[in-house]
Amino acid sequence: MVNYQYTDYFENEVLRKRPYLKKKWCVYVIENAEKCEVQEHNRYRFWARIPDLNDRYLRVVTLQDRITIHNAFPDRSYKP
Repeated sequence: MVNYQYTDYFENEVLRKRPYLKKKWCVYVIENAEKCEVQEHNRYRFWARIPDLNDRYLRVVTLQDRITIHNAFPDRSYKP
C-alpha cells in the first residue's frame, strides 16, 4: 500500500479553495488514471472520472515521486 503525501500548498490552499474535494478521490485518480502525462517542473498530471463529483474529471498533479499530491481540481477542458 502506497503512503500518499500532500504538499503544504495542497493542505493549506487547495483544500481551502475547494473544500468539496476529498483526499480519497485524489488517491483514486492516481491509482486509476485514464491518462497520465509529464508536466513541466518535474510534475505529473493524472485524470480520472469521479462519480461522486457529478461524473466530472478530476485532474491531480503530483511531484516527480508520483506520491506527493500537490494540486487537484475538476478539469472542465479534459476530453477523454
